[in-house]
Amino acid sequence: MTEPRPPSGRTFLVVVDETEEMQAALRYACLRARNTGGRVALLRVIEPAEFQHFAMIGELMSEEAREEAEQLLQRLAAEVNDVSGQLPILYVREGLTRDELLTLIEEEPSISILVLGAGTGPDGPGPLVSALTGKYVNKLRIPITIVPGTLSDDDIGELG
Repeated sequence: MTEPRPPSGRTFLVVVDETEEMQAALRYACLRARNTGGRVALLRVIEPAEFQHFAMIGELMSEEAREEAEQLLQRLAAEVNDVSGQLPILYVREGLTRDELLTLIEEEPSISILVLGAGTGPDGPGPLVSALTGKYVNKLRIPITIVPGTLSDDDIGELG
C-alpha cells in the first residue's frame, strides 16, 4: 500500500450502521482519503428507543445503545486507520438518522463529501440514499458519492 498523501482538508463522511453496503462505503471513503490526503469521519446515529413508558428503562436502553455505538466506532476506527493511514473523526448523535446527518453536515464545515452505500436488496438503495437523492437533496451543501453495495474490495480498490 502506498503512503498517505499530505493533508488536503477533505473529509469523507460515512454513516455507520450494520449493513453490508456500509462496509463498501467505508472502504471507498478510506481509500479516497488515503489517495487524496483527506480524512474519514464516521457518524453513528442512535435512534430514539420506542419503549418510553418508564423513564428509567428508556434511559438504560439509551445508555446501552450509546455504549454499543461507541464500541462499533472504536472497532471501525482501527480499520479506518489501517486503510487510510489516519484515525477518523467520530460522531455519535441521537435522533433520526436523516435529520442528524443533515444537522451534522451543516454544523461541520470540514465535511466535504458524504459517502453512502447503496443496498442490494429488493427494497432498493435504502431509506437514507432514497431520501438524500430525492426529497432532501436540496438540503445538502456537499456532494454525495453512492457506492454500490455489490462492489468487492478489489473493485473498490480500483476506484479508490
